[in-house]
Amino acid sequence: MECGKSQRLVVKLAQMGSYPGPVKGFVLLFLFLWAAVFGEGAEYVKYKDPKQQIGVRVKDLMKRMTLEEKIGQMTQIERKLATPDIMKKYFIGSVLSGGGSVPKLQASPETWVNMVNDLQKGALAARLGIPMIYGIDAVHGHNNVYNATIFPHNVGLGVTRDPELLKRIGAATALEVRATGIPYTFAPCIAVCRDPRWGRCYESYSEDHKIVQAMTEIIPGLQGDIPANMRNGIPFVAGKTKVAACAKHFVGDGGTVRGIDENNTVIDFNGLMSIHMPAYFDAIRKGVATVMVSYSSWNGKKMHANRDLVTGFLKDKLKFRGFVISDWQGIDKITDPAHSNYSYSVQAGVLAGIDMIMLPENFTEFIDDLAFQVKNNIIPMSRIDDAVRRILRVKFIMGLFENPIADLSLANQVGSKEHRELAREAVRKSVVLLKNGKSLSQPLLPLPKKLPKILVAGSHAHNLGNQCGGWTIEWQGVTGNELTSGTTILNAIKNTVHPSTEVIFNENPDEGFVKSNHFSHAIVVVGEIPYTEWVGDSTNLTLSGTGPSSINNVCGAVKCVVVIISGRPVVIEPYLEKMDAVVAAWLPGTEGQGVADLLFGDYGFTEQGSWGLIN
Repeated sequence: MECGKSQRLVVKLAQMGSYPGPVKGFVLLFLFLWAAVFGEGAEYVKYKDPKQQIGVRVKDLMKRMTLEEKIGQMTQIERKLATPDIMKKYFIGSVLSGGGSVPKLQASPETWVNMVNDLQKGALAARLGIPMIYGIDAVHGHNNVYNATIFPHNVGLGVTRDPELLKRIGAATALEVRATGIPYTFAPCIAVCRDPRWGRCYESYSEDHKIVQAMTEIIPGLQGDIPANMRNGIPFVAGKTKVAACAKHFVGDGGTVRGIDENNTVIDFNGLMSIHMPAYFDAIRKGVATVMVSYSSWNGKKMHANRDLVTGFLKDKLKFRGFVISDWQGIDKITDPAHSNYSYSVQAGVLAGIDMIMLPENFTEFIDDLAFQVKNNIIPMSRIDDAVRRILRVKFIMGLFENPIADLSLANQVGSKEHRELAREAVRKSVVLLKNGKSLSQPLLPLPKKLPKILVAGSHAHNLGNQCGGWTIEWQGVTGNELTSGTTILNAIKNTVHPSTEVIFNENPDEGFVKSNHFSHAIVVVGEIPYTEWVGDSTNLTLSGTGPSSINNVCGAVKCVVVIISGRPVVIEPYLEKMDAVVAAWLPGTEGQGVADLLFGDYGFTEQGSWGLIN
């Protein structure tokens, strides 16, 4: 009778007596490893073999999966609810950090990596060992993480008209995200903001879809350059220093009526295709791994339930082969007067073509409900298989099966000097010069570095939180200087002027203080306080708090330049005559030095950054 595999191994070991010691050791190690993988009773598993084509691996794994394991892959839960045991028990396919959801305050990269790895080990302990994918909103740098580089928000980056800069920002962001053990970011937002009253307008690169299309170059920065021989629509992520990106929010989120967040976009099909859809063509062509569906509606139909656009257009027409993810509790917001129960929301969202459901709270209810609907032929198994096939394809492409556990090799990338210099460059290129002097013949800027005494005023001059805006450390952002590390505009000014120049800071001085101190010049920094999503919806677009009084008190008494910190254009006409120069700095992030670089002439305003002159 022929020897079994383990018997043949024993024979091999018995024959090794005459081998030299070092050779014997090597051969023993090889044979023991061989036995562990191919020993008696072991099965060759194609999905675990990186030499197999991805399609073969996906097919092999799916034929081994139960319905419960497939539904688990479609389920994304919030880290606050996730434990290794839950990951294993429910076969959870993905975990996320919502805005401001962190393992602890001022968590280090090591703390993040350990948290992600603990959850990953729980996922790997399940029967088939399918790795989970962890996602986070790194929308202007790794903005949930303490000490990370915070880049300007998209509204400022769009001003740069510099796709190559966006690509470099994407690459830097990917390194900082991977440094914390996370392989997936819910970015970029490629909305086309058509009404600045929208509370998410600063997440849009422009009201011009052509500019938004150009800025999708951040995707190959995040994911890597897609090989020339790959077909459009195939997701692509190039290794352990890159992250899966997410084009959002599909589609029309920036065109809602009166700019009301999550509202209805009223536009015909041709308008939707010509304004809001073009950036998705570019994103898919560049291999974007995932697409997130919008809370908003199109002509009264919720996008989370719009099968014609999610499946019919995105998947079937555009041939997108990555996975489609819902927004936070997105299916919960599907409403229908005839179907107000949660079961209908699950049915409508999954049948629309959403593959992964972001379920921060009620994930067990979703799992039970979806399983019931599949078992009772309400949702066909083919829809589940399409979703799981897409999710697994992305995980295989990313190399998660080969490298599921993160390490600390990239920890020094978080807030690195190189990334902060890149952010400073982005600030310089994004700032817009709106007015310079009472007339074109008498410009105020650049200011001399050597002055007797200058005043710096305004609620945003020495406030890193206001400078960064929403989606920074916390979901709504944080006002103040304790949120993270960076350079305020006040400190940037102090770093720039001549040592003999006296810099006086008074956040909201009265006119008497200004006149009595005989300042040669003043810099007033005012704007909006941080906000996110519907909280930022505005009907009047006015300056916040003491901004108007600071402008009136200072600019009426001394030559002044006003720096506006905002996520969109705001009303400044009532104060325009008093201001000698006006600069729109948008939401510049942590590197306020980029603003001072321009005010004092170390760099000139770019051609794009000066398009708004209003003299």
